[in-house]
Order: sequence, then structure tokens, then C-alpha cells
Amino acid sequence: MNLLVTGGAGFIGSCFVRHILNKYDDYKVINLDALTYAGNIDNLNDVKDNQNYKFVHGNICDKKLVAELVSQVDAVINFAAESHVDRSITGPEIFIETNVKGTLNLLQAAKEAKIERFLQVSTDEVYGTLGKDGYFYETTPLAPNSPYSASKASADLLVRAYYETYKMPVLNTRCSNNYGPYQYPEKLIPFFISKLLKNEKVPVYGDGLNVRDWLYVYDHCSAIDTVLHKGKIGEVYNIGGHNEKTNLEITKIILNAMGKDEDSIEYVQDRLGHDRRYAIDNHKIQTELGWEPSLTFEEGIKLTIEWYLNNQDWIKSIESKKAGVA
Repeated sequence: MNLLVTGGAGFIGSCFVRHILNKYDDYKVINLDALTYAGNIDNLNDVKDNQNYKFVHGNICDKKLVAELVSQVDAVINFAAESHVDRSITGPEIFIETNVKGTLNLLQAAKEAKIERFLQVSTDEVYGTLGKDGYFYETTPLAPNSPYSASKASADLLVRAYYETYKMPVLNTRCSNNYGPYQYPEKLIPFFISKLLKNEKVPVYGDGLNVRDWLYVYDHCSAIDTVLHKGKIGEVYNIGGHNEKTNLEITKIILNAMGKDEDSIEYVQDRLGHDRRYAIDNHKIQTELGWEPSLTFEEGIKLTIEWYLNNQDWIKSIESKKAGVA
């Protein structure tokens, strides 16, 4: 099978490219990435010489390029997205451009090329927020609360519309918070690790009791792989880790692993529209497709922290580029 993976130089996308190339000897992967601040071609140094892998520097908003690449593949897996909530609050326009218009370009090209599968990678944030009890199901109404999640919900609805209107072979996954290697250090876990490595305090929003369901990135990749090959056309599949943790719990785990105490915490003003709790129900993907996470949270977080501590040059490289040094 020939795959077009968009956003394949980002955190989850690069791990998915690696997963596919390691698992399938006869699959070819084209990786289309704009290499914005969160895209890092160095994330895939270990596979760059693989004969089944090709990198293309470009944007999913480029209709001509997208059409050309989609015509060469059997399936599209769309990871490409602006994904940081704080950035969407201060500058929402690029989120609409990339997440909505870019997805529309991909869908249109995929329709014209009559591809076999179009898989949209989305987020549980499209469902909004939960109280102390309950879970997000695939049937939970969409109720996004940030410009980021609104742009992802809009893209999901476009995917649904292309299935309903054109009978396109689409699939949609919605995952909980990912963690693992190669995550851009603006997200909680790598950000806090990088701060502590410099003996700086870590900023915790509000009371730190916002709850997220955490999923190890390679488990997420195996789930997407499963949906791509076994999923029922037109369906949505939730992907979660059944690891509900407060932000404060995650912070204390990192502090403990790095030999720091709670004096390293700085409580800061809460994020605007900060969703209180996310929790995914995995029943559908587990019972219908036979997927479940392979790692416990304790195993995954240990591997993750060790990776960042052993790859401090990777963090420094990212921070240098961010500062305009390299």
C-alpha cells in the first residue's frame, strides 16, 4: 500500500511514519510536511534513507501539490494541523487556514483521485469538557470550546460530509492527550522537563486539577494503523489510554523523576476557556477492531522521561531554532 502521511514530521506523525516503515516492508510512505515551528525533519533521521520513504516539503493548503501527491497513493492519513490551544487563543486565523481549508483540499483531491481510504486524525477536544463523571463516546455531540478544537471539529464535519455526500471512504479517529518521544517542547511533559533541566520553575495553570486521559504515542499509532486497515468506512473511533491524571499529578511525577520538589511549581493564571476534564471511552475500537493500549501509564511515562533526559541535544536544537539561533 502507498500512503500519504501529512504532518509526518510532527510529534505523532513522525512516530506513525516510523511505525509503518518498521512494520510493513512493502509499504511506501510519502511524508508531506510544511515544517512549521512544530515540524522537525530531524525527527525522522533514522528512516530518511529508507527506500520506501520520501519526504516532500510542502503545505496541505497547496492545492496543486496536494493533488499531485494524492494521485500517487492508495490512502491519506491526515495529521497535519496547528494544535496548540494557547496559540489558537491569541492567533486563531492560521488554525482555520490549516485545519479547515487544508483538510478540505485533501478531501477534494482524494475524491478526485478515488483513493481507497482517507483517515482524519482528530482529538477528543472536539467534544468539549466533562464533569467529574462520564466519558466521551463517538456519539457525544461536538461542543468545542477553543478556536483550536473548533477548527478540528469543523474538519471532522467536512470529513463526514464527504462521506455522506460523495460516499468517500473516510475514517475518523479522536484521541486523548498523547505523550512520548519527539513531542515539541511547548506541550506539558516535554516543556516541564526542559524547564527543570534549566533549574526553572514549571508553570501550572489554575489549581492544576484539570484532568486529561493520557495515551502513549506509539499506542496511538498502532490504533490508527488498526483503524486504517480494519475500520468501517464512515465511522468514528475514539482512542484513549484509560489513564486519567490531573495536570498536578503529571507535574509531580516529572518532579519526582528529576529529583525536584514542589518548590519548583509556580501556579499561574488559568487558561481562557480551560476544559476541566477529558475522558475517552474505548469500547468501540476494542470490541469491534480488537485494539487496546500495550503499555500502562507507569511504563510509558518512564520511557518518555528517560527519552528526553537522554536526548537533551534534541531539546536544545528545538529551543535554538525557536530562538532563531539555528
